[in-house]
Amino acid sequence: MNAQGTVHKYGDNIDTDAIVAARYLNTASAEELATHCMEDIDPGFVQRMKKGDILVAGQNFGCGSSREHAPLALKTAGISCVIVPSFARIFYRNSINIGFPILESAQAAAEIQNGHEVEVDFDTGKIVDKTTGKTYQAQPFPPFIQNIIQAGGLLNAINNK
Repeated sequence: MNAQGTVHKYGDNIDTDAIVAARYLNTASAEELATHCMEDIDPGFVQRMKKGDILVAGQNFGCGSSREHAPLALKTAGISCVIVPSFARIFYRNSINIGFPILESAQAAAEIQNGHEVEVDFDTGKIVDKTTGKTYQAQPFPPFIQNIIQAGGLLNAINNK
């Protein structure tokens, strides 16, 4: 399983309220949530990004409240992967639960820049910055998590058994 896209880069401690503001949580529509993704810290994000793009940020990504709306908004907006040095644990778990691939690589997150083209191999954890030619390594997902992501989420993986 692979992803390839243009990088949108952010700093440390991007919390769930920055990913999708609480004022939009009154909708059950993932598509509606996606239209407001990152708008308080980057108002043009949804208009600039293309399906398959990759988000790179600093440490402690997804901190704040435990709302699952945050990874759902990113996934539905079309982000194919998030690469950071560290995730808030509840964001990490919520992402896996909905089948949204996320990777931890401090070096990749520090060195990959906004606008770079990046390719990710989820099976091996290999991250290639196609703009610079540099390769990074993240911990690949174990097979049971790969299965959850490929199934589109935990419930789908359980129902497929």
